Amino acid sequence: MLDTRPLLLKSDFPLIKRSTLETLQVNLGYKCNLSCTHCHVNAGPNRTEQMSLETVNVVLQYLNNHAVKTMDLTGGAPELNPNFKYLVEAARATGMEVIDRCNLTILGEPGMEDLAMFMAGKGVTVTASLPCYSEQNVERQRGKNVYWESITALKKLNDLGYGTEPDKQLNLVFNPDGINLPPDQAGLEKDYKSELESRHDIVFNKLYTITNMPISRFGGMLLAKKLYHRYMNTLRDNYCEENLDTVMCRSLLSIDYQGYVYDCDFNQMLKLPLVTKGKPRTHISELLEQNLENNPIITGEHCFGCTAGQGSSCGGSLGV
Repeated sequence: MLDTRPLLLKSDFPLIKRSTLETLQVNLGYKCNLSCTHCHVNAGPNRTEQMSLETVNVVLQYLNNHAVKTMDLTGGAPELNPNFKYLVEAARATGMEVIDRCNLTILGEPGMEDLAMFMAGKGVTVTASLPCYSEQNVERQRGKNVYWESITALKKLNDLGYGTEPDKQLNLVFNPDGINLPPDQAGLEKDYKSELESRHDIVFNKLYTITNMPISRFGGMLLAKKLYHRYMNTLRDNYCEENLDTVMCRSLLSIDYQGYVYDCDFNQMLKLPLVTKGKPRTHISELLEQNLENNPIITGEHCFGCTAGQGSSCGGSLGV
């Protein structure tokens, strides 16, 4: 696969610093039951990297030492990590919000039959990828039969109270199909809600629109089709300075499956670790007593993806 990393490292993106930490995003491993074209993690069924129980316990120690509001679990498919339920239970016992970045189809995999009920019982927020409400667009990005497997999973979540009960939040994630920026989030959310309810009687809470990052699989596609510079020009031409105040890296810390720390999960995929005290990389075990507020954020050309147009983050548009 062609690699955009060498093109992204040198950048004139503005200097920004970290503010108060609110979210710890934990990547539990790169193994996934899908291989989506827009995946910036390059996850798939053949990946074997998984966070160990030892590292999971260090994550929990960090959460006990810091006033973090949210733990955001991602992958791959985070649910495939054998320590997933243990980590969720321990974090929810503290009262913090736990988000599961779910691809939906995982809920129908063998051995995962009780997963949706487990998350409902623990009040886990499910943030699920559904790149379109139409079958054709979903399957172009994510593979054959994924659309209907996703619809089945959403119905199961609805039956458990997701999307209707206050402590069972169900949010969907939209990624553009191609080299365009996401459309207006509020308008697209209305379309999603109308179409999913009328077609399938499905309800959900919020829609998040996320800009595709020019890294990993999507970046390789851009290079292969000679679209990289065109896409980067789109991101740069739509740069919005106001988005600098609310980019997610200011209040989020990303942890890889080995426990090393990054300003965001995009930096994690680009092997751009958070820098502290001049060290080449930092393990979360070294930060148990340390406050990172005002620490400089490592940036690159890909950061224009988070600041283009309405802005983009793991929580969707920055403008709403």
